[in-house]
Amino acid sequence: MTNFEHIGAYFLMLKEVFRKPQKWKVFWELLFREIDDLGLKSLGIVVFIGFFVGGVVAIQTALNVDSPFIPKYLIGFATKRSMILEFAPTFMSIILAGKVGSYITSSIGTMRVTEQIDALEIMGINSINYLVLPKVIAVLLFYPILVILAMFLGIFGGWVAGVLTDLFYTEDYIMGIQLEFNPYFVKYAIIKTLVFAFVIVTVASYHGHKVSGGALEVGRASTKAVVWTSVTIILLNYFLTQMLLG
Repeated sequence: MTNFEHIGAYFLMLKEVFRKPQKWKVFWELLFREIDDLGLKSLGIVVFIGFFVGGVVAIQTALNVDSPFIPKYLIGFATKRSMILEFAPTFMSIILAGKVGSYITSSIGTMRVTEQIDALEIMGINSINYLVLPKVIAVLLFYPILVILAMFLGIFGGWVAGVLTDLFYTEDYIMGIQLEFNPYFVKYAIIKTLVFAFVIVTVASYHGHKVSGGALEVGRASTKAVVWTSVTIILLNYFLTQMLLG
């Protein structure tokens, strides 16, 4: 298939995703399971990376503004802006594209090659709606919470880095955090997160659902899904930044 054919097939898949579930009881069970698999199990990596990225940003900023003419509160200001505008929504989304995207593609792809999806369709079940819709809703509900947590932990990690290295004072750092706080930036980050989360789930699901062959093809599809998801996130990040902040 050409790239244009893949894009067309992707949008056709989306049309099937958002149909009304055939059995609501089964849908709710799948939704809570996906919240656990895709959301709660991603909590650890978000906490770890968010905290240390914030610390690195604060240290690098402190080392680059080592001048008596530059106020130290800019360290907290730069860390806050970096975490809210870019690192939490975009960097975390790319990390989660690797973790969650590959998991989704491999799980759906394994069901495809073991003919479990064929069995669902023989029973008259819309396999795309059944498998993908709970994942989409689970990610859209939970990922904004993860990103807000990453923002907070990144800023906190920056403060901890300052305390441990003595590169700046707590008072200056807090002043920088409070300086020119704009709630719209948090809204902007949440909007980006929702768009990126939707891309992660749907692109990964598309590649998993289209797998044919065996285990080797499932692995290749997982790699391809992560690459295309990451590229799409980077491109969308550029356009969303232009639209929302330009």
